[in-house]
Formats: sequence, structure tokens, C-alpha cells
Amino acid sequence: MEYRQLGHTGLTVSRLCFGGLVIGPLQKNLSVEEGGDVIAEALRLGITFIDTADLYDTYQHIKRAMDITGIRPVIASKSYAYDKEGAKKSVDRALSELGLDGIDCFLMHEQESEHTIRGHREALDYYLDLKRQGVIKAVGISTHHIAAVKAAANTPEIDIIHPITNIKGLGICDGTMEEMLAAIKEAHDNGKAIYGMKPFGGGNLLYSFKECLEFVTTIPYLHSVAVGMQSIEEVRMNVELFNDLENASEKIQDYQPANKKKLHVDFWCEKCGECVKRCKQKALLLKDDKVSVDYDKCVLCGYCSSSCPSFALKIY
Repeated sequence: MEYRQLGHTGLTVSRLCFGGLVIGPLQKNLSVEEGGDVIAEALRLGITFIDTADLYDTYQHIKRAMDITGIRPVIASKSYAYDKEGAKKSVDRALSELGLDGIDCFLMHEQESEHTIRGHREALDYYLDLKRQGVIKAVGISTHHIAAVKAAANTPEIDIIHPITNIKGLGICDGTMEEMLAAIKEAHDNGKAIYGMKPFGGGNLLYSFKECLEFVTTIPYLHSVAVGMQSIEEVRMNVELFNDLENASEKIQDYQPANKKKLHVDFWCEKCGECVKRCKQKALLLKDDKVSVDYDKCVLCGYCSSSCPSFALKIY
């Protein structure tokens, strides 16, 4: 496994980052025991970087993996908090459920532009205060927007950026992959730590697995790439590929799952429209008294299900 310095944060991470969304209740919904075992295998095999979020509800899975292995990985989490009270609640929850007295990276979740960063300034200031105290080592943003990458690139207080990076640009809300790469390069040149998300478009691009992997692993501006993994078998496969990237294309064939993952709307949907408002990809539409999915826009993040009062949205 290759390891890289994460920008100017002082942290060293594995090139392959364990994406913590998939094992949680928004997607695979593994138990703490099952999910913890998956993460534990990743740690044993050399993955030293885990991405999660307050929304993902996977802190206990990560803690179990640390307890099993005795390995303390670099952990990045994220929160939608915009004020001090919400930010404190998010950090306190992370530390409590992880059983730690500090967390490596804390990000403002799904930022869109300089304006949303400004709107979250009170939360950002709280994270920066914790950074001065040594509780947080790096502060940053996650984003689906090129405008937010550009804004963060020129915000001195921001250390780390977690943007969408996949060969099709699937999930980018305000431009193309070429434009995103230009923004990432600017951020990289300004000393920011950068780790990519959704290299396979949330699962939509698995049919061109080889092409997707080659694309993200040859971007010189990415220090690490977060890949969602839901089983020990997937962990072993991805670690083997990242351990020998030069020959990875010869080792794999395009992934051909028996059933392609999709977002499903169950019959008990109340048609309240909360999921439509929540989806920043504009992949959901409330029409003719039903919620329909535009699968060309859906990135299978599962965030919509977190807003559904009847839990009628599921990915499988």
C-alpha cells in the first residue's frame, strides 16, 4: 500500500481510504459487529484512513474495528452544523462514540460555494478553536460543487477538501470533470490536502470499474481516494488492486454485479416531498402523486433516506 502526506496537515494516509457511508444505515445497514469486522480487515491490510460523517451513523462500527485490531487510523468526519452549538454537538458525539479525545479531520459537509462557507462561519470558527487546542488536526469541507473547491482553495483556514472525482463527473452540480480537475489542481497548488469521493459514481459506474480506477489513481492532485466497501471480500479486492496499481488493469475485469444497485421508493411513501427538497442532485421529482427517480442523476448517496419520515427510500 502506498502512503502519502495529506497536504500540509502533518498526517500520513493510505492511498486507499475506507469510505464509511456504505456499511451504515443509509445503505447496507450492517450491524456494528458486521461493519466493525469489515473495517477491521481494512485496517489489518494496511488502510490507515477512514472517511465518515455524523449523518452516516458509523462511529460505533469504527470503534469496534479499533478495539478488535488495536489500530488507530486517521479519521475524517463531517457535519452539517452551521453554528457553534451544532458544531459542538457534532464533535462531542464523534469523540464519545469513537472513544477518542481527538479527531484528525473535521469537515463541513456538502458545501456549495464561498457563500455557504460564509454561512457556516460560526461552526468553522469553533472547529478552528478546537484545532488550536489540539482536539482537531485539520479542518475542511466536502463538496459536489466546483465553486466550493475554488472557494476553499483560497480560504487559508481550510486545510482539507473532499470533492467528487470520477471519470464521468457524475454528481458534480455545477460543471464538468475537467473543470473540477482544474479547481482541484489550484487547491493542491495552494497546499490543500485533497481526497476524492465517489470514484465509481456511488456504484453507477461499476460496469467500467477498470477505467474508473485508472482515472482516479492517475490524478496527481489526489492524496487519497475514498472507496465504499461493504464486505471483507470487497476490502481484500480493493487492497490488492491498490497494492499494485501499475498492474491493476491486468488483474481485474470490469465488475459485473448480478443486480445493479438502485434507489427504490417503497409503497408506503407519504409523498411529503422532503426527499425531493433534500436531493441536491435534483434526481427526485414529486409528480402525479408519486416520487420518481431520475437514475441518470442519482449518485446513490442515500442522503434522501435520512430526510424521509417514513423511511420509504432504500438503496439495494
